[in-house]
Formats: sequence, C-alpha cells, structure tokens
Amino acid sequence: QVQLVESGGGLVQAGGSLRLSCAASGGTITTSDMRWYRQAPGKEREFVAFISWVGGGKSYADSVKGRFTISRDNAKNTVYLQMNSLKPEDTAIYYCNAVRIGLWGQGTQVTVSS
Repeated sequence: QVQLVESGGGLVQAGGSLRLSCAASGGTITTSDMRWYRQAPGKEREFVAFISWVGGGKSYADSVKGRFTISRDNAKNTVYLQMNSLKPEDTAIYYCNAVRIGLWGQGTQVTVSS
C-alpha cells in the first residue's frame, strides 16, 4: 500500500525559504503526475504546483509563480517544493497528491510570520 509523507514545513519569517518533501513508501510514484495543494484556515484547498511524470511538464498557481519550484527525484521516489520569498499569505497546510492513484499525504504545516 503506497503512502505519501510530507515533511519540511515549519515557521519562517517573510522573505525566507523552505523546501517541502513528499516521499512515497510501499510503492512507486515515478509514473504518476504529482501535485502540491495547500489549505489555509477557513479556506478551501487550492492548487499550488504540478509536475508530470514524463516530459518534465510543470505548472504553477499564479500566486506562487516565480517563487516556488516543483521538482522530483524518481530515484528517491520523492517530490519537492522549493518555496522562496515566502509571504504571510503562504501560511497553510501543504499536501502532496499522486494524481494517477488518487493518493494524498497527511500534510505539513507552513507558517510565515510578518
């Protein structure tokens, strides 16, 4: 049974950086498109970034474009989200999603202080 585990969240000041990881265990995600989502308190879950499993295709929400970078290391069965120039409005729980198998991780909290 495949599981996704996010890590790398924490408390950071505005302008700082964090790198989130989404590691898969019990199976492979190397043939799955992957997405990052986030959910802020009192708001709906929203799309953040996408990476295809082949061809290197990527896309981003307008709110993070130019600041966040999604990548993957298939040898490590892991997807990353590098977040730079963080803003207080980036505060949320961040989730990774394996599109092909409809699997979600448990989330990791990111808090950006002003």
